[in-house]
Amino acid sequence: MIIGLTQIKGIGYMFANSILQKLNIDPNDDMGNLTSEQATNIENVIKDPRAANIPTWFLNRRKDIETGDDKHLVTSDFAFNVRNDIEREKGVYSWRGYRHMYGLKVRGQRTRCTGRKGGAVGVAKGGKVAPGKPGAPAAGAAAEGAAAEGAAAEGAAAEGAAAEKKEAPAAEKKEAPKSEKK
Repeated sequence: MIIGLTQIKGIGYMFANSILQKLNIDPNDDMGNLTSEQATNIENVIKDPRAANIPTWFLNRRKDIETGDDKHLVTSDFAFNVRNDIEREKGVYSWRGYRHMYGLKVRGQRTRCTGRKGGAVGVAKGGKVAPGKPGAPAAGAAAEGAAAEGAAAEGAAAEGAAAEKKEAPAAEKKEAPKSEKK
């Protein structure tokens, strides 16, 4: 029963539990076993929790900025009011509004090393090498064997003659002289 009520946006586990306790409904019972009277009672408590003597500190919208009333918002009203609050803060240019505008953390968390959005910073590990600029030798060309270089050069020469493009010659791999131990 509790899990079924928490599926409604704006109703948490504790609020659902308090609703069921006020109405004397078994929280371990199934939703399908509710009578129509119990279902209407649950709806009425969700619409007006203050009438069921649920304390004001339990509500999710206390001292509403427009009306000054204590409310409990559910479903689309909850998301609508949160969005309006953020837009109001942006329009007033409050500190929280600035943080929301620039996509930074709002509630005082540290931002030195966490909360970075976008690509990875630093050296990427493993994976494929990104393609280079046209006309520049490929990064993997030095690692390939001499036979692969010869085949690539012949293919490039045939394509180069047809397209009349000049490409830089493939760089040869230089080996350090071997030192003999005595």
